[in-house]
Amino acid sequence: MMEKNQYDFTVAIRAYNAAERLPDIIDKLKVQEGTAEINWEIIIVDNNSKDNTAEIIANYQFNWQEKFPIKYFLEPQQGASIARKTAMEKAEGYYVGFLDDDNLPASDWVAQAYAFGKSHPQVGAYGGQIHGEFEAEPPKNFKKIAPYLAIIERGKKAFSYNEHKKKVLPPGAGMVISKKAWLENVPKNLFLTGPAGKSLALKGEDIEILSHIQNAGWEIWYNPEMHIYHQIPHWRFERNYLVSLVTGSGLHRNHIRMMRLKLWQKPLGFLAYLVNDFRKALFYLIKNYSLLKTDTVAACEMALLLSILVSPFYLWKVQLLRKI
Repeated sequence: MMEKNQYDFTVAIRAYNAAERLPDIIDKLKVQEGTAEINWEIIIVDNNSKDNTAEIIANYQFNWQEKFPIKYFLEPQQGASIARKTAMEKAEGYYVGFLDDDNLPASDWVAQAYAFGKSHPQVGAYGGQIHGEFEAEPPKNFKKIAPYLAIIERGKKAFSYNEHKKKVLPPGAGMVISKKAWLENVPKNLFLTGPAGKSLALKGEDIEILSHIQNAGWEIWYNPEMHIYHQIPHWRFERNYLVSLVTGSGLHRNHIRMMRLKLWQKPLGFLAYLVNDFRKALFYLIKNYSLLKTDTVAACEMALLLSILVSPFYLWKVQLLRKI
């Protein structure tokens, strides 16, 4: 049961230099359907923006007449995981639904998100469908790397990620998390800080959060009735950006793998993964060498395999630098 004075649901938005994007999101939330019986709130965490994000939110608050409040919090330390932690600390909802500042929710997103949580009390977190809205034409074979841009369309049937044979987990965009599951299992300081400004080096903070929740016995689910629309500007299809994006996604892989192993399994797991990662990277290079200079998606897949291969060594370096 929820404690007194808590909301049923919180929509939490991490905003970084989002003055131009936030109005569209807030306007979509303002006219959500099917929420008459839901006691909910909107909170916006300003992750140290340098534009007039704070002013935009203040203007909305001044003119706000809805029954659900809109709240503003400043988090001066940059990092997606840090902003999400702040949002979870400030949220008063039993369930907290996270939107990035380039995500537009469908007209019934709040209602569908809350309904799923209410009917699946054993679920600690759940994501939905994320559709891309592209400013430019995606590169050839883009679907192969679409998940790295948080585009998820996994069919019309709900399923548990705990039983997924590939052991995948959904991205943080559009993710709904039980506040109880988070507070009881997610450490205050995560190893992966996530995107900070323009840096993509320590991505994977959303997977780290979900791994802690999953390891504690909670289920992670896919709810196909929740839809959000990810706004993708043209520059995110540039070759250099995409290669950097998937590289950042691969560098965290060893950390997530080790989280899933018992202490005695880690040395053998490390060696097995290292050999297999080397094999995959070598075979891909031999098979696709002629495409790497001209095919953006092939270059991304090669970069991903190489970043996964060097992941343990990169993460050891990060740990060492943090201790200095």
